[in-house]
Amino acid sequence: MRWTLKPKADKEKVEKLAKELQVDKTIAEILCQRNIETFEDAKNYFRPSLDEIHDPFLMKDMDLAVARIEKAIANNENILVFGDYDVDGTTAVSLVASYLKTIHPNIATYIPDRYAEGYGVSYMGIDFAHDNDFSLIIALDCGIKAIDKVAYATEKNVDFIICDHHKPGDEIPKAVAVLNAKREDCTYPFDELCGCGVGFKLIQALGSSRDQTIEDFIPYLDLVATAIAADIVPMNGENRVLAYHGLQVINQSPRNGIKAIIHQTKKTELTITDVVFTIAPRINAAGRMKHGNYAVELLTEMDFDSAVEFAAAIEIFNADRKDLDKKITDQALIQIIDNEEEDRFTSVVFQEDWHKGVIGIVASRLIEKYYRPTLVFTKSGDKLAASARSVKGFDVYNALHACEEFIEQFGGHKYAAGLTLAPENYENFKNKFEEVVKATIDKELLTPEISIDAEIDLLEITPKFFRIIQQMAPFGPMNMRPTFKTSCVRDNGYGKQVGADKTHLKLNVFQGDNKRTFNSIGFGLGDKMEFVQNDFDIVYGLDENIWNGNKSIQLLLKDLK
Repeated sequence: MRWTLKPKADKEKVEKLAKELQVDKTIAEILCQRNIETFEDAKNYFRPSLDEIHDPFLMKDMDLAVARIEKAIANNENILVFGDYDVDGTTAVSLVASYLKTIHPNIATYIPDRYAEGYGVSYMGIDFAHDNDFSLIIALDCGIKAIDKVAYATEKNVDFIICDHHKPGDEIPKAVAVLNAKREDCTYPFDELCGCGVGFKLIQALGSSRDQTIEDFIPYLDLVATAIAADIVPMNGENRVLAYHGLQVINQSPRNGIKAIIHQTKKTELTITDVVFTIAPRINAAGRMKHGNYAVELLTEMDFDSAVEFAAAIEIFNADRKDLDKKITDQALIQIIDNEEEDRFTSVVFQEDWHKGVIGIVASRLIEKYYRPTLVFTKSGDKLAASARSVKGFDVYNALHACEEFIEQFGGHKYAAGLTLAPENYENFKNKFEEVVKATIDKELLTPEISIDAEIDLLEITPKFFRIIQQMAPFGPMNMRPTFKTSCVRDNGYGKQVGADKTHLKLNVFQGDNKRTFNSIGFGLGDKMEFVQNDFDIVYGLDENIWNGNKSIQLLLKDLK
């Protein structure tokens, strides 16, 4: 692991902020590193206000989208709400469909089958719309590259409104409206909304002519917060406001589907981390193991008992998914060793019977072992389909673009993408991808980095200090939980390896003459036990440990040396 200490902020700004907020300089330093430099900045940061939500009509084509939907309502047209099968797509479909049903009866939803149709807008979906007299499709979390499919729909007199957040290509589909803040000709103030976030802007715009304010849309924010957390979009700007208030909805008055998932997990209060690791995988499991429709039915269910039944079924899907991704990960690791590819700049693996629903998870698992850009392929019809994942700092989307001569279609983000190609192009693509990454990646990026916010002594960790750190939530990209470094600590002699296979490390650390110890846990650090016999340095985050009703501050160790 590379330990990288963040650059110091301007000393005068830090001192001024510390004085204004009456906090210590370490807290002020961390805030200034995050561009929170004034009392007003801090007020907006610690108490995100719904007043900070932007006018949806600042987004290009929003007026056209609203006008087309209002026309559909006036003419009693059938509207099909179409979305991707992952968390972002299914939450977006659930959000937009449930709102539209409050103002128009003729609403149906459509999630493409991961296996029969693949990612994004599909010809089968358009044929379904045409055959069932839907004259308008609202596509969510997909569609920005569906140029041919939108043209096909137009021939069948089916109009499209596209709500997407993925990177556009050189050409924009000729839909009635294309809502995407990443369009070069869009001046919307925040371009990092997730797909569900774009859907939220659409219903917000529709509500404006019905005298509805942002307050009327708070009940939908549990869906938006779940999508923001799951899609790992930046946790700043508008996303942070939506996630902050959405988390309150999740904990106070969630919709029945989310309530049923929480009921299954027996948790009392959820953080954004709990949403990422508890709610999101279960919603995702439906689309991975069965069909994304299950997730939409769960998230739009009005009866709690029925929602509990859906959640129980999805719990089984999630357990199956865990077994499957472990099995495939093991097979992929063996393949890398058998092919003598441990020392490459990329991991590219393929087996035709791997389950398409878990290859993205497997790609992430492989990065945990071999820290480098990774693609996992499987057979999908007569094509090969892959999920791509990257390492921090490397744009895998651009790398794929450089290999497009061998690719049929691809789309995604800097760190995650999907693609399809013809089987005969697999080896050529694999070689080209290795060549592109080798030539363009900064070799330093192939070693995992721990970014450290501040170096502190353990005595600085007071209840007030910890409380302020907790108030910096929700955490996520661009607003990560602060990481600290402390030098020359010791274990009190009771440190031990824990876990069924001794892979974790449990310590009680203290520093210098101050014998106050901190309970510390290092997941996956069991093999570092040898370093704790003498003084050692640690990097860690802060968390709350609750044991027998007693609360204490716990160090979450990330590394030690």
